[in-house]
Amino acid sequence: MKKLALSDEILLQVDKPARYIGNEVNMIVKDPKKVDIRFAMCFPDVYEIGMSHLGIQILYDMFNRREDTYCERVYSPWLDLDKIMREKDIPLFAIESQEPIKNFDFLGITLQYEMCYTNILQILDLSKIPLIATERGEDDPIVIGGGPCSYNPEPIANFFDMFYIGEGETQYDELLDIYKENKKNGGSRKEFLEKAAHLSCIYVPQFYDVTYNEDGTIKEMIKNNENARDKVRKDIVLDMNEVYYPTKPLVPFIKATQDRVVLEVMRGCSRGCRFCQAGQVYRPVREKSLEKLKDTARKMIESTGHEEISLSSLSTSDYSQLKGIVNFLIDEFKEKNINISLPSLRIDSFALDIMSKVQDVKKSSLTFAPEAGTQRMRNVINKGLTKEDILNGSRLAFKAGWNKVKLYFMLGLPGETTDDIEGIMELCEEIAEEYYATVPKEERIGKCQITASTSFFVPKPFTAFQWSPMNTIPEFLDKAKIVNDKMKSMLNRKSLKYNWHEADVSVLEGLFARGDRKLSKTLLSAYKKGCLYDSWSESFDFEKWKEAIEETNVDLDFYISRQRSEDEIFPWDFIDAGITKEFLLREYHNSQAQKVTPNCMTRCSGCGANSFGGGICYENKN
Repeated sequence: MKKLALSDEILLQVDKPARYIGNEVNMIVKDPKKVDIRFAMCFPDVYEIGMSHLGIQILYDMFNRREDTYCERVYSPWLDLDKIMREKDIPLFAIESQEPIKNFDFLGITLQYEMCYTNILQILDLSKIPLIATERGEDDPIVIGGGPCSYNPEPIANFFDMFYIGEGETQYDELLDIYKENKKNGGSRKEFLEKAAHLSCIYVPQFYDVTYNEDGTIKEMIKNNENARDKVRKDIVLDMNEVYYPTKPLVPFIKATQDRVVLEVMRGCSRGCRFCQAGQVYRPVREKSLEKLKDTARKMIESTGHEEISLSSLSTSDYSQLKGIVNFLIDEFKEKNINISLPSLRIDSFALDIMSKVQDVKKSSLTFAPEAGTQRMRNVINKGLTKEDILNGSRLAFKAGWNKVKLYFMLGLPGETTDDIEGIMELCEEIAEEYYATVPKEERIGKCQITASTSFFVPKPFTAFQWSPMNTIPEFLDKAKIVNDKMKSMLNRKSLKYNWHEADVSVLEGLFARGDRKLSKTLLSAYKKGCLYDSWSESFDFEKWKEAIEETNVDLDFYISRQRSEDEIFPWDFIDAGITKEFLLREYHNSQAQKVTPNCMTRCSGCGANSFGGGICYENKN
């Protein structure tokens, strides 16, 4: 049996020691001495969240199919263990072998959320890897980032050797082959980076210099190495039936955030919501066949023992074989009492009919995401959802026996007015009225409960709103107060509830979402002041962040609340995400005109995604 990196004495001092000991069901074990490449796959948050991430499960299994590679996992130690590791000088270790991360060839970090950035520095620091990429030596791991935040890697570029832009199943094998060959030939770290930079989806930050205009905007990004590419192009899987997918996923010993089998039905989204980065950068839509999904579902349930299976995609309702896969899952697993989770569904008669058949569904509420309170604002953001859609869905749900509805909105959207803000509670009031008009008094199970939650809008790269200003903290809080006051004036206020997100966290998210390389100093300063787990309210400390922002001379208004000019060079313009800047600018103008752009399944709007030659967008179908 392997020797644990932490003693029993230490494990007894920390919360949830099972986070650190490994040996889960389906964990892969190899002899490190018999492989050429050791890859530590990192999710920079606690184990329970990292274990719920599908991308890591896919790459972990895919890498370990290679006989020459051993992929292991590492997560951020929670605050209690972080303190002990620093006091006792214990290096961060991989779960599988319990060996120090510094001994690995690669440290791959998934970038899911900007508020995990200080945790990235924690991972490097505890691993005793120099934080700045250019200060690393030949014996240090290659630090590579990927995931949604890599579509603007500049605020963290100084801490990474490279970024992989796009879906990992396509060029990672070639990247590992290049590394193995370079290592065999005695090549240097720099020589590997130069060879890797020839791959279309690899970005090596140290091969580029950035110059700035007097007003602080970017003047130019200049290559300082002949091996660097003019444009780094995202890479994607085109045939979802041929792509590798794990049928023996890892099963944790402690409850993860999503403790279930995840069945990915498709990638991409055709709806074109103007605020949604994922809906743009994951285009075009690519589906898996019904037969492929049936086979995968059977194998995953058998290999894990999970009692729940969830369909995964950005918009599950748009999967063309949805009825077939849901009916199959119900029929196939009804005797095993497998619960079926159906996120991202539009609430219509089909969805409600299906949900009424799956177990435990009436214990929870139904969820809508109108995003905006008025039709005018929903047209601005191209939500593609009318008030009648929402009310009709609620009416059907109430008739079917539900009496709880959750609604998600955003505050601070471009062009928002007081009427739009108050419209959030007016819509909630109308839904409550639908309940009392639809359900006879003798059939009601108490009052209905309508819960509205608002997040604060953050403009993201590669969206139509990347030119838009973001609200300040006082503006956000003033708007939340308007919603709260409006709720108190509603006739059915006892049936209404309102929650809102933290404004200071949203502002920091916006800072790093659209920031440039100059912010690396701010991030490093905040980390040295003790900022960690910034997405967790119990550890978030905005005062320390304000100190770091002031000390590094960052003008928050320049990054947050400034209107971008249409010809401005963005920090992420060197990335070809398959969506053209011309299309996004056209959508920005359409938003200002409250003009709706059709679903790409019905008409091509020329976003550029068909250049990949695959998927099922309208132009590729015709």
